[in-house]
Amino acid sequence: MDYRQKVTMDSSGFVVLADYVPGIVQEIRYYSTYNFVDERVDGYEEPCALLTKEAARALKAVSNEVSVQGYRLKVFDAYRPAGAVRHFVLWGIEDLDLRMKPFFYPDLEKQELFKQGYIASQSSHSRGSAVDLTLLDMQTGKEVDMGSPFDLFSEVSHPDSRAVTEEQYANRMFLQSAMVRNGFQPIDCEWWHFSLRDEPYPDVYFEFPVSAQYLKRRG
Repeated sequence: MDYRQKVTMDSSGFVVLADYVPGIVQEIRYYSTYNFVDERVDGYEEPCALLTKEAARALKAVSNEVSVQGYRLKVFDAYRPAGAVRHFVLWGIEDLDLRMKPFFYPDLEKQELFKQGYIASQSSHSRGSAVDLTLLDMQTGKEVDMGSPFDLFSEVSHPDSRAVTEEQYANRMFLQSAMVRNGFQPIDCEWWHFSLRDEPYPDVYFEFPVSAQYLKRRG
């Protein structure tokens, strides 16, 4: 974390995403141990998604749009405390910890994850207006096939990868189009990651925990 940037515990501009989007599906991976570091990540005290009010409002519009076509949004991560990012950086320094390499970065060395942009030493998630998500088919109850799973750090996860089938590519573009129409922007290495274009805190990184109870106490 570059402490020349403003870091704060102020959560007053944040909301619990499920309060804004009641039908949202959540699988907060960094609260669980099924993630690329193989343990719960620092700062994740509850398995819930938090976002700035502005990002939550925009995501509600996305949810309304895709629900008409039979889908729900499924969120893997939203606001991420700055301390969680430091956890990732320290994990990256530990050369011997390769427990989850076969599942999340089979073709890359750990140090390459930072060089290629899959993991950042400063994350837009810590500014509170970024989200990692996919689509859930309401008829089948299953995730829509995007051609690679969340947090697979590989070229096949690039949104424009043509290593996937036409249907998988179309699914990615369907999600991306809905997000872009409602004010989000994608990145070039992860089909699941989007940030609010006009984010309210472009120069602020937040430290408070991922906890609905914390927001309620502070509110």
